[in-house]
Amino acid sequence: MDKRRKRVTILIADDDPDDQRLTSEALAGSGPLRDIRFVSDGEELLDYLRHRGKYADATSAPRPGLILLDLNLPRKDGREVLREIKQDPVLRLIPVTVLTVSNAETDIHRVYDLGANSYLCKPRSYTGLVDAMRSWSRFWLDTVELPDR
Repeated sequence: MDKRRKRVTILIADDDPDDQRLTSEALAGSGPLRDIRFVSDGEELLDYLRHRGKYADATSAPRPGLILLDLNLPRKDGREVLREIKQDPVLRLIPVTVLTVSNAETDIHRVYDLGANSYLCKPRSYTGLVDAMRSWSRFWLDTVELPDR
């Protein structure tokens, strides 16, 4: 199948509704074949990925092709979630991009050490976010080969 025609589910873990909306709007301009889903905390992200609780029905929680992960999540922070994803033989192939406000060198080193596939600092302006999401989307959805399930 032509990769440009393949529908990809993007799972975004962010507890800020405004950031969810802005990220969704920014990604919407990057192409029509995106299924964007949101979770608001680390526990909910793991429930989604492992089809637990309200996500028990796998058809309502399709496996994401990509995860955008904020570091500062309630209940279980992004670092803990990233560690669990990358230690799980079923989940570790899902590329994870950390999208966070932190540009601290210690955070950057730590998440790469935990297995993150890329790290983006949230731009301060909406235009910057749109540009970042377009570049990220072109790279991950139009350039690289993503693993099939």
